[in-house]
Amino acid sequence: MGKPEVLSPAGDMERLIFAVTYGADAVYLAGPDFGMRRDAGKFDEEALKQAVTYCHTNNVKVYVTCNTLPRNEEMHRLPAFLEQADDAGVDAFILTDLGAFSMALRYAPKVERHVSTQAGIVNYESACMWHSMGASRVVLARELTLDEIREIRERTPKTLELEAFVHGSMCVSFSGRCLLSNYMTGRDANRGACAQPCRYQYALVEEKRPGEYYPIFEDAAGTYIMNAKDLCMIDHIPEVLNAGVDSLKIEGRAKTAYYSAVITNAYRHAVDAALAEEPLDPIWRAEVDKVSHRHYSTGFFYGRPEQGQYYDHSRYLRDWSVVAYVVDCDAEGNAILTQRNRFWKRDQLELLIPGKKPVSFSVDAMQNAEGDEITIAPHPEMRIQMKLPCQAVPNSILRKCNLSAEK
Repeated sequence: MGKPEVLSPAGDMERLIFAVTYGADAVYLAGPDFGMRRDAGKFDEEALKQAVTYCHTNNVKVYVTCNTLPRNEEMHRLPAFLEQADDAGVDAFILTDLGAFSMALRYAPKVERHVSTQAGIVNYESACMWHSMGASRVVLARELTLDEIREIRERTPKTLELEAFVHGSMCVSFSGRCLLSNYMTGRDANRGACAQPCRYQYALVEEKRPGEYYPIFEDAAGTYIMNAKDLCMIDHIPEVLNAGVDSLKIEGRAKTAYYSAVITNAYRHAVDAALAEEPLDPIWRAEVDKVSHRHYSTGFFYGRPEQGQYYDHSRYLRDWSVVAYVVDCDAEGNAILTQRNRFWKRDQLELLIPGKKPVSFSVDAMQNAEGDEITIAPHPEMRIQMKLPCQAVPNSILRKCNLSAEK
């Protein structure tokens, strides 16, 4: 591939634009069917064409997820889906099912085929077999160590690209092949509808004592026995690249545009620092804590996770929130913003500009769209005029620490 790829999630057009703006080399998204995040945003035929045009204009690739395990009654819809993606000019499909993999060649011959992490590729023979069948890339199972990835790279053709997840939610089941959601809720995780029952708190009920709940302890820490931590490898990007990974994948198609922007931005700098053989500026490590996330771990990269679960609760950590996006800004920093969460005059904010370090500043004054002085921006989507500390491009982000005192 040459330069390693930062691959970012795009749940809808807004999230796609933020991923591209903040440094993604490629994005992955879904059509109306066959994607593993059924509740995430979807791109219909026209939206997909717009997405591809926007990305290709910015020298960014587009990969379409087709990685569910479709049943018989779904297969008749697959040819039209594949042909539409082919016509739109997407760069690759992400596939799991062998039948869908074969059909992609038949109905979308111009599109490359990547094999999803759902296929559970954990050895070089499996990777080589997929390559011999036409795969240009395999997305490795999350359960692999760096040493195992390194051996796969050494024993597979150099024309086969290796992709690995480096950030985001982890599944308690091997490579996402889980039946718990289907059993408990009727929502099939292997067809994009996981209800995440692994995050629930469980208790024991004895049949002769109905209504009496006894906590289940995996250890003395708590009862969320299947609640996995989030993956975060930003401190270890040189090791990941040295293992032979071509594409570094960020999980999160169901997450916000702010998440796509901040995490893409952080990993963009991490990859660039690794290529320049420079240490990562701590400011970019700090960035991954400024999005909604669970407690972090390094997953399986360094062996069996000793601290892979978090037992106390399954809540997200949300210490920062977006208060506004930049719509326009002149060279003196006079900006028009669109509000996302309320904030006040004299609040301490951070301005995040694509490719640049965050800038802290205090809100000295702001006006509404009519130019009237205001002390609070309370209404979602309201237009605000404000002086920023420097010029900022559209889609720059203003955020506020939630731990600061409320006015």
